[in-house]
Amino acid sequence: MPRWLPRAMVSALLLIACFQLGTWAFHRLTGLLINVLIAFFLALAIEPAVSWMSARGMRRGAATGLVFLGVLIFAAGFVTLLGSMLAGQIQNMVEDFPKYLDSLIKWVNGTFHTELSRLEVQDSVLHSDWLQRYVRNSASGVLDVSAQVLGGLFQLLTLLLFAFYFAADGPRLRRALCSVLPPAKQAEVLRAWEIAVDKTGGYLYSRGLMALISGIAHYILFQALGIPYAPALGVWVGLVSQFIPTIGTYLAGALPMLIAFTVDPWYAVWVLVFVVVYQQFENYLLQPKLTARTVDIHPAVAFGSVIAGTALLGAVGALVSIPAVATLQAFLAAYVKRYDVTDDPRVMGPRTRPGGSPALARVRRALRGPNEPGTPPSADAGQPRTPDDTSPQTPDDTSPRTSGGASPAPRDDAPPEDGGRHDEGKGPDDEGPRPGR
Repeated sequence: MPRWLPRAMVSALLLIACFQLGTWAFHRLTGLLINVLIAFFLALAIEPAVSWMSARGMRRGAATGLVFLGVLIFAAGFVTLLGSMLAGQIQNMVEDFPKYLDSLIKWVNGTFHTELSRLEVQDSVLHSDWLQRYVRNSASGVLDVSAQVLGGLFQLLTLLLFAFYFAADGPRLRRALCSVLPPAKQAEVLRAWEIAVDKTGGYLYSRGLMALISGIAHYILFQALGIPYAPALGVWVGLVSQFIPTIGTYLAGALPMLIAFTVDPWYAVWVLVFVVVYQQFENYLLQPKLTARTVDIHPAVAFGSVIAGTALLGAVGALVSIPAVATLQAFLAAYVKRYDVTDDPRVMGPRTRPGGSPALARVRRALRGPNEPGTPPSADAGQPRTPDDTSPQTPDDTSPRTSGGASPAPRDDAPPEDGGRHDEGKGPDDEGPRPGR
């Protein structure tokens, strides 16, 4: 047996054991890791407000506590108002249920020529098997619901505690992270942190602005229809439709439809139509413009990131996927080298000239001819003539050729070739005696 074989086997077993231990720990700590991730993004969202108050002399911990206190007061007031509204509407619906049932039975009897009565319908519903089974399951599941509520409160407190520490000790956390990195890597980490704060704040800003617009639009509709609790319903639709991904729109529209049904069943239809139309307006017109200005991410990329986040982490992944992808895209854009794209129709798309299409322009050039004005110069325009050039000469040429290729005659003012040059300073009469004839 080779000497290295026992050591290799022991190393392989240790690696397998470490991998199994890490997988077990990761699955056990998945809930904690998700809470830390949400708390980190929440801390990034309130970082600008905390830094603004800290720059004006307030301690960072007090500024963070003040921001959290404002958020908690708003959330508690909204939940209290919404809970009282729901309790009142549910009580009214229970009291008016016989009237709604009578109107429904009357419509069914008149439409389908039946002879139903309210007492028969009530007895059949109350003595049905599915209702009794539902009551038994609900009674046995009260304890499970209570445990889930307590677990949710504990999870919320854990999330808020981590978010408070991330926001209050943000500079200390950055110093601790940069202290184990070389200077070049420190600059990259700080740049990534700054981009994450910018993109997360921009995402929440765009969502808040869209929630405000949606709430105002739905409040106008509810007020025009005379639906009670119109302000609270407008706030409900704005917040739930924007901050609960994927199914937020349906949850937001279900409650106003239910309350509108208590006023008039046709009002519920009008609310449904308005919710669907406004959702299309928001998806195709409003959201792309606001997202391009704040998060700078393509709508298709945003939609794909929400689907991927939902598949990985559920509702939490859908909520944090857009700022995470926007941060990654902005960070990569700072380090990816880009080049100018060639002016090719396959890349830029076909472009027409101001005078019309290229085919019509070529037809016009062919009809004009080569010598008419307006024709673009040929490719050999401006090139020097070669000795073999046999093209016809223009009238400006002052050296005509003789037939047979003979050289042109010398001009009168050209100097003689052999000794015919005049000496400088001498005229034609100073050349000495001439021979007699």
